Amino acid sequence: MEPPSGTALIVIMVGLTVATGVLDAVSFLALGQVFTATQTGNLLFLGFGIAGQGGLPVVATVVSLGAFVLGAALGARLESTLARHGRQWFPMALAAEAVLLACSALAAWESGPARGVTLPPGRRYAVIGLMAMAMGMRNVTALRAAAPDLTTTVETRAMTALVSGSLLGRDRRLGYGTHAVPRRLTSVGAMFAGGLLGAVLIGLGTRPMLVILLVAALVAAVALLVPGMARRRAGAEE
Repeated sequence: MEPPSGTALIVIMVGLTVATGVLDAVSFLALGQVFTATQTGNLLFLGFGIAGQGGLPVVATVVSLGAFVLGAALGARLESTLARHGRQWFPMALAAEAVLLACSALAAWESGPARGVTLPPGRRYAVIGLMAMAMGMRNVTALRAAAPDLTTTVETRAMTALVSGSLLGRDRRLGYGTHAVPRRLTSVGAMFAGGLLGAVLIGLGTRPMLVILLVAALVAAVALLVPGMARRRAGAEE
């Protein structure tokens, strides 16, 4: 069964984009200058770290990159298998993501205030790895859902399309004259809002485990709501 479409899918993907911003704020600000979703940044950080510049971590970045790849591979296997058997792959993928995030929060349990890295290295790498694995799976889910301009984890392309297809760029091949601008603006704004929210929560001293659990609960709630949306859509089409 396919995921929701139209406005319902856009709302879901925007919510997931906000969640991504929150998670990357936690990983970067509370787990030691590493991203768990924005792997482009990690590739650059890895290069800088190997060169010994900027004091950037190498091991944590490698853990995040490796776990992300593993999550993407597992997500592709899971979702394609469910789709072949006519199962609801979209909510199942979100449920698996929520479980991974909940496990990440458990690994960060009793980590103390968010300011500074307080976890021992092994547990910190476990938290990073589980979060990155969840985000690798999320990327597969977003690609399969194919909501235009809403990848939920990468905004460079949406920002480029936003400018190019707006009054500034006036490129009709990239959406000028269509209704794409509000969607692209929402996508970029959602990532910013998520990063801001996550940074504020960390700045207030909220424990990382609680922030991650909040995101896990959001993703789980979406996973529970999606089947009902799909049934209503199927009923409306009959």
